[in-house]
Amino acid sequence: MKVRFLLVFLIGVVSLSNAQSFTSEMVQFRVPVVAKFPIEALNRNFKVKVTSPYTLKTDDIVAQSKVDFQAELKNYDKVVADSEVEFKDKLKTYDEDVINSKEKYALESAEFKKMSLLERLAMTDQGKAPKLVTPTKPVYYKPTKPVYSEPNFNNYIIVDNDVLASQIGITGFTKGGSYVDIMLDIKKMNFQDNAGQTFANQPTKLIVKINGTEKINTMFYQDFKLYSTSPSNNLNKPLSEKNYLNEVIAHVNAYLDENYGIRYTTPSVKIVSVKNKGKYDDLEKASVYVSTNLRKLNPESPEMTAAGMAGMQKGIDIWKDTMTKIQWKDKKADLNAKIGTFVSFNLVRLYIALGDKKEAEKQLNALQENIIYMDLSYEEKAELKQFESAIYKV
Repeated sequence: MKVRFLLVFLIGVVSLSNAQSFTSEMVQFRVPVVAKFPIEALNRNFKVKVTSPYTLKTDDIVAQSKVDFQAELKNYDKVVADSEVEFKDKLKTYDEDVINSKEKYALESAEFKKMSLLERLAMTDQGKAPKLVTPTKPVYYKPTKPVYSEPNFNNYIIVDNDVLASQIGITGFTKGGSYVDIMLDIKKMNFQDNAGQTFANQPTKLIVKINGTEKINTMFYQDFKLYSTSPSNNLNKPLSEKNYLNEVIAHVNAYLDENYGIRYTTPSVKIVSVKNKGKYDDLEKASVYVSTNLRKLNPESPEMTAAGMAGMQKGIDIWKDTMTKIQWKDKKADLNAKIGTFVSFNLVRLYIALGDKKEAEKQLNALQENIIYMDLSYEEKAELKQFESAIYKV
C-alpha cells in the first residue's frame, strides 16, 4: 500500500511539473490611420470659405429682445385697461347666467312635481332630478407687469459664415495656409411631412482644391431622410435646424479627415504569457518585452517608436527561437504543443496588429503546419478564422 501511494504521488508530481499556467492581457497602443490621399508634412495647411443663409449673432437677438420688452412695457397700461373692460363684460354675462339658471331650475322643478312618485324616484336614482347649478362668479386678476428676461438662445440659430468656417478643419493640418483650399456651401434646412413623420434635407456642397487643382466636388444631405417620427409642427424647428447643422459640419470634417487627415487609432492586442518560475522565465520576459514596448509606440515621436520596435524585437526573437525548440508530439516536454500554440498565436496576433500582413501570413502558415498537434479551444478556432480574414481580406 505504501509503495502504491508513493508511486501515485510521484506521478502527480511529474504531471504537476509539466503543467503550464497561462495568463493574458490586452495591450493598447497607438498607430496612425493612413489617409486616402496623404499630403506631405510641409504642405499640411488649409483655408476655408463658407457660404450659408445664416447671419444671426447673439447681440442681434439680445437687442431685438430688449426692443420687444420695451414695446410690451409701453403697452402694459392698455393691456390692464382691456382686461378691466373684459372683466366687466364677464360680470354682466354672469348675472344673466344666474337668472337663466334659476329660471331653468324652476321650470324643471315644476315638471318634476307633476310626475308620479315612481317616476320621481326613478329620475332621482338616475341622477336626473332637477338641480340648481349656479355659475362660478368671475374673479379679476390684474395682468402682471412685464419683467425683462434673457432670450432663450435655443430658439435661434446663432451662427454666421465666419463661425461656420472656424468649425471646419483637417486633423493634423494648420489653418492659415492655402495649399488645401476648402469651399463649403450650406443651404437652409428643409422639412417635409409624410404620414405623420418629418423628413429633412440640407443640401451641402463641398469643393476642395489641392495646390490649385480641384480634387473634390461633391454634395451631401441632398436627399430627404427621416428626421423625426413626429410631424414637423411638433418640433422646435430652430433647435432642430441647429442640431442638423452641427451634424452636417461633423460629417464634412470626418470626410476631410478620411481623405487627408493625420489621425490615430488605439487598437488592442492580446498577449499571452506562461507562468512557471525557472523553466519559462525567458518566455515570460518575452511577453514583458512585447507588451511594454508596444505601449511606447508613438506616431508623433519617431525616436520613441524606433526604441519601442527595437525593444519589442527582443521579445519576438525569444518567441521565434522557442518555436524552433517545440516538441510537438511530446506532451510531457517543457516546450510542448501548449507552449507552441500560445507562442504561435501571439506572433500572428502581434503582426496583424502591427499591420505586417506578410509576416503575419508567414507565422500563420507555420501555425497551420503544426495545427494537428494543437488541442484548440472553441475560442481559439474562432480566432484562427479571424486571423485568416484579417490577413487575406482585400
